[in-house]
Amino acid sequence: MYGSSGSDQWPGSPCGPNALLPARFIFAMKFILARKVEMTRIFGEDGRVRAATILSATPVTVTQVKGKDTKDGYQAVQVATGERKAKNVTKALLGHTKGKGFQAIREFKDAEGVAVGEQISVDTFAVGDTVRVSGLTKGRGFAGVVKRHRFHGGPRSHGQKHSEREAGSIGGSGGRAGGRVAKGIRMAGRMGQDRVTVENLRVLAVDAKAGELIVSGAVPGSRGTWLKVRSTQ
Repeated sequence: MYGSSGSDQWPGSPCGPNALLPARFIFAMKFILARKVEMTRIFGEDGRVRAATILSATPVTVTQVKGKDTKDGYQAVQVATGERKAKNVTKALLGHTKGKGFQAIREFKDAEGVAVGEQISVDTFAVGDTVRVSGLTKGRGFAGVVKRHRFHGGPRSHGQKHSEREAGSIGGSGGRAGGRVAKGIRMAGRMGQDRVTVENLRVLAVDAKAGELIVSGAVPGSRGTWLKVRSTQ
């Protein structure tokens, strides 16, 4: 359901009944909704240590399947996980999920091969799979230009007593922007809570019994952040 080997055959191929499937038919995306636990390190068989992140990936339930031939007009699979009291969920969402409350609902575009009500567990992944992880980064609140945009600040001498971390001129005079703030000017403001996708991470370990997935490197967000994990070809 989630993948096929290179020995699969394409019965209608003009190259004969023993011809191999084209590459676009061999790959089927694996996907799951996980929660960030913490970072750790993994020692490989070669003795090298690798930074890794532990993800809690309990089974997710398919709540909706979209297709190009439906009113949605695109291929996607919607999954949900976690438990939430029904009184804390809107009636519209309860009607959509058949009366069950979930903590998180996410959508995976271009996914297929599953039916509504089916459960997907972490054992669909295997050690060595290449995945990409998407999620929201940590929220930093209101930040100045030095922290937010890595400005070096003003000089520390010649009367710069309280302006070491100021942004300086924004060029809003009549010459550059006509007396207004030009679009794209880097200024102080809200920092973080941006959707980031980290590519080419390797699955280092899969624990189906504990519902945990360990991937190489760092992933977005703080502990407890919901993350979308999907395989790449």
